[in-house]
Amino acid sequence: MLVVRVPFLWVEGMALFPLVLVRRPNPNPVLINHERVHLRQQLELGILPFYIWYLVEYLIRRWQYRDHYTAYRNISFEREAFANEKNLHYLPKRPWFTFRHYI
Repeated sequence: MLVVRVPFLWVEGMALFPLVLVRRPNPNPVLINHERVHLRQQLELGILPFYIWYLVEYLIRRWQYRDHYTAYRNISFEREAFANEKNLHYLPKRPWFTFRHYI
């Protein structure tokens, strides 16, 4: 994993395997952990399938909730990452494909 600062990024952080893009210098460890969960998800599914699934699930959730933020927070990948972002010891113990429990 390589952390790259992108000051014009429209979000605080983003995982684009193998990079974590961040907007601000010295990102919070919780943010980095959240993005590392996404990197693991991308490894499990493959990068392109991850992004296809992410987009399709977002569109389904957007239709379901009629709100961008609620749809985003209910994507299975995001649910897992938000639920475990503060546990900095989560990834070493995380079984593969754990995101499926958040669907």
